[in-house]
Amino acid sequence: MTSFPPPPPPPPQASTTCFFHQDRVTGRRCTRCGRPACPDCLRTASVGSHCWECIKASAPPVAVQARRAINAQDLLSTKVLIALNIAMFIPTLRSGGAFGRASSDFHNQFGLSGLDLAAGEWYRMLTSGFLHFGLFHVGMNMFILYQLGLTLEAGIGRSRFLAIYFSSLLAGSFGAVLMSPNSLTAGASGAVFGMAAAATVGMSRRGISFAATGWGPMLLINLIFTFTMPGVSVGGHVGGLLAGVVLGYLMLDPRIGGTRPKLGYATAALIALVAIVGAYVSVNEKFGTCRAVPNSIQYECDKF
Repeated sequence: MTSFPPPPPPPPQASTTCFFHQDRVTGRRCTRCGRPACPDCLRTASVGSHCWECIKASAPPVAVQARRAINAQDLLSTKVLIALNIAMFIPTLRSGGAFGRASSDFHNQFGLSGLDLAAGEWYRMLTSGFLHFGLFHVGMNMFILYQLGLTLEAGIGRSRFLAIYFSSLLAGSFGAVLMSPNSLTAGASGAVFGMAAAATVGMSRRGISFAATGWGPMLLINLIFTFTMPGVSVGGHVGGLLAGVVLGYLMLDPRIGGTRPKLGYATAALIALVAIVGAYVSVNEKFGTCRAVPNSIQYECDKF
């Protein structure tokens, strides 16, 4: 009977340390790069575990990550617009414009009037659309804007939503300057009227009746208030509404906006340009060029 010696024991495995934590012994490795890594440096992957350096190297650029995060947000444009309006209302509160139509120092700096435009302060055509007179004014406009965001931004996307909003805002500013150049005007109502008009037209072009759209009756009621209540900017509301009607046909009609989207964007840009040029012509005809009187809030104008 032959006896064989027992097999030699396996050679001891050399201990390895984590590629990052050099003081930690580990028996695990990254399944991507093969380097030894401790549990704190490994992340579970679809196949095996990857070290944090491999995960970082495979991540998309920061710009791509930011774009993906933005695209994942619901109603982002609506929320940003509401946040801007609320942010602009805070200085109004601090300077005494919390209630009613009393103008504050902030209104005087950024509100809309023909005299200010004639003095070269054209930024007011935009900034005035983010100012409001009192809590009720801003609260009502922001509530309607949010409801419009649920209807429009979720359905047509951010680009068309913002194009309609800002074109209607500038058209409303032009209407306000044209019909009440001596008044101090503020509010997002022109933009909101435009959005509501666009929603009404877009839904009606899809076979929904005027009454069933919800926005049509709301517009009708608000137009009645516009023409009957004192202190309301008729030009601002009507100007925004007309812009919204045009853009509703060109951007939200599936037979036009779906096949020729560039036409809608070009028209939105044209409306904005016409609003600015029209406001320039209007204030120049009425006031000429205005200059601020030193140490005063008054202006000296060529024609006024």
